[in-house]
Amino acid sequence: MTDTRRLSAPLALGGAVAIGVMTAIQARINGVLGVRVDNGIVAGFVSFSVGLVALAAVISLLPSARRGAARLWAGVRGRTIPFWMLLGGACGALTVSTQGLTAGVLGVSLFSVGVVAGQTLHGLVLDRIGFGPAGVVAVTPGRVLGGALALAAVAISLSGDVLASAPLWMLLLPFAAGVGIAWQAATNGRLAQRVESPIAATLMSFITGTVVLALAATASIALTGAPDPLPAEPWLYVGGFLGAAYILLGAFIVAHTGVLLMGLGSVLGQLVTSVVIDLLWPTEAGPALWQVVAMVLVAVASVLVAVPRRRRR
Repeated sequence: MTDTRRLSAPLALGGAVAIGVMTAIQARINGVLGVRVDNGIVAGFVSFSVGLVALAAVISLLPSARRGAARLWAGVRGRTIPFWMLLGGACGALTVSTQGLTAGVLGVSLFSVGVVAGQTLHGLVLDRIGFGPAGVVAVTPGRVLGGALALAAVAISLSGDVLASAPLWMLLLPFAAGVGIAWQAATNGRLAQRVESPIAATLMSFITGTVVLALAATASIALTGAPDPLPAEPWLYVGGFLGAAYILLGAFIVAHTGVLLMGLGSVLGQLVTSVVIDLLWPTEAGPALWQVVAMVLVAVASVLVAVPRRRRR
């Protein structure tokens, strides 16, 4: 049976923050990998493939995970699972491809704020229509203000000379990735409920994403030529492990937080980690220090005002 116990808001929010931390680290790793192989889509395919192998190994060792995978397979074969529930990985494919195409040039901070905008707006919509596993989540003034503050962080990031140093399409792709992340979290959460196994839902996400990226990488190579050889440094392949970890965590906690609150928590972890990464390892198109500080402060405020508070009797 599915565990219906709810996590406390601070614990669920902590999990969301951890997702953001892992996303930021993965973005820089995949961004560097994309630059090294000179093809962001191929870098995304490599990252997803590593994550898929890691998940398959973990599932083979855990009896409960194998049972979840069996329920997933039975649902797919019997067509009792709606087709759209199997497509969350397509949005994950968009995310890692965007990381490979833009994060190595923009820096993780600018990549992250584009993701913030897409994730915040779409998360609010998905919660309002009840698409996520938490059902319809009330659009409270705090949640709306949290979303507005998250968008204010995006506005700050676009000030100064950012638009002069980076093409507009590079700033729009992370926004699209943020929309995909919100939809992926809701879809994987629904699938996890259906098969009673977050790890089985994560496996489905990686299977779908790997297939989509294999097709996209093939088309990219046909159009632009073969990528550069894969680098030998092992750390450039850690992004796949991080992706498996945060997608699995997201499939579990989204039922406890709703899509928007999980997105805001991950935004907090992502932006703070992005700032640290960009300060230690800057890129040419990265934001100025004052923008970095302002983005983090506004993002922290966006999470604090959106966290649900218990009413006193």
